[in-house]
Amino acid sequence: QVQLVESGGGLVQPGGSLRLSCVASGSIFSINAMGWYRQAPGKQRELVAAITSGGSTNYADSVKGRFTISREDAKNTVYLQMNSLKPEDAAVYYCNAKVKGGAIWMNYWGQGTQVTVSS
Repeated sequence: QVQLVESGGGLVQPGGSLRLSCVASGSIFSINAMGWYRQAPGKQRELVAAITSGGSTNYADSVKGRFTISREDAKNTVYLQMNSLKPEDAAVYYCNAKVKGGAIWMNYWGQGTQVTVSS
């Protein structure tokens, strides 16, 4: 089994910054793409940012220039640096990873971490 555990969420004022972390643990042979999604109340879960095993990144238009995704493969960890936060960034942020623990690749989700942007 593989577990993803997020941390780093919290309350921040508009214009502030937060850094989310997500650590994958368990029976891991290899990790392919990793990403961050978010879901605000009453809205669908949406992709925020993703990073491939080769380091290529992809961002939602709404966060380009403000958020940066990175990964540290030696620690099975993906990060999301969020700057210039806006009230509309408030949501539960979920980590996602495509992991090979045995013979097949499987998609895993973390439990989510709350980000609140408010003055």
